[in-house]
Amino acid sequence: MSEDTNPFESLQSQIDDAAAYLDVGDDIIERLKHPERVLETNLTIERDDGDLERFKAFRSQFNGDRGPYKGGIRYHPQVSRDEVKALSGWMTYKTAIVDIPLGGGKGGIVIDPDDYSESELERLTRSFARELRPMIGEDRDVPAPDVNTGQREMNWIKDTYETLENTTEPGVITGKALDSGGSEGRVEATGRSTVLAAREAFDYLDKDLEGATVAVQGYGNAGWIAAKLIDEMGATVVAASDSSGGIYNPDGFDPVAAKDHKNETGSVVGFEGSEETVTNADVLTLDVDLLIPAALENAIDADLAEEVKADVISEAANGPLTPNADAVLEEKDVFVVPDILANAGGVTVSYFEWVQNRQRFSWSEERVNEELEGVIVDAFDALVDTYEEHDLENPRTAAYVVAIQRVADAFEEAGSWP
Repeated sequence: MSEDTNPFESLQSQIDDAAAYLDVGDDIIERLKHPERVLETNLTIERDDGDLERFKAFRSQFNGDRGPYKGGIRYHPQVSRDEVKALSGWMTYKTAIVDIPLGGGKGGIVIDPDDYSESELERLTRSFARELRPMIGEDRDVPAPDVNTGQREMNWIKDTYETLENTTEPGVITGKALDSGGSEGRVEATGRSTVLAAREAFDYLDKDLEGATVAVQGYGNAGWIAAKLIDEMGATVVAASDSSGGIYNPDGFDPVAAKDHKNETGSVVGFEGSEETVTNADVLTLDVDLLIPAALENAIDADLAEEVKADVISEAANGPLTPNADAVLEEKDVFVVPDILANAGGVTVSYFEWVQNRQRFSWSEERVNEELEGVIVDAFDALVDTYEEHDLENPRTAAYVVAIQRVADAFEEAGSWP
């Protein structure tokens, strides 16, 4: 991207935009723009060849006014202190917009996991869990999977914590495997909420989702599941991409078959259902009805936004648009369902998992999906009501108005101590 955008500054800019429409003091807004604490630590593990290697790791606890901190742990070379701070802030307002009683947190390790063996990743994960031990707990901070982490890593963290604490506490972490206390519906949750939010947006705009063309940038867990589910709703997936490149077929293709090809080869590129190979930028700027950015933050800057032709964007990724890109898309009347609502399915079903763990009782997948749909629909309705009531310029600002008000109310109701 030509635009050098700091994700933490993007978050603060979004909060400032919403604050103009809130009857909340500047002092409280300033408090809500910064994390309460950030752990920065160095993890040293022994590689399989006997050498030692050091890794930098972070955990940001942004705000706990509405409940325990909640947020994922990612393994990626671009993890940084500011990125983790931004993601923990977005999580704070994500839990607030869907009105679940949790705060916001985020963690990460600076690593490319593809370069390490499973045993090395296990040692690293358990080392991080040991460092996190004083901070986490089902009533304190509840981590979850994120980029390049999943059930395996969550199971390791749970086992490490429970072993060191000499207890059984499945609610200390979410996104676990089913046999370790995970929830039905968790794997599909982020992709599911992305398409539910898109469906609500199409309905609000009086657009027909049946036959609508869709491009998906990023074909990991959230992206490919969103593609599968939107296809099942009657839309036509015409493009998809991953870090190696993209595929395009104007007549559409089978998103599950594309995922199978990626599993076999490591990329969607070369999928036989594609008519041509395209770039990531091409996928983001195709003339489609719906664009789903499902990769990393800052995928679309102001320059690229000028070329975006989609009518609706539903953000499966966190922070895929820079603030300047938002401004451009607003001028072009592109309806953007913001990340803090669109991809909130992951944290919502993580909340359901946490509830089930606390109750020692499991829900069916049907119940999980029904509960999730109700949460997303209610949150979209609250966004639209605020969007229209204040005659706001874009849905993102409306989402932050709703979310910040809820966090500010919780803080003011509790009072400031000491």
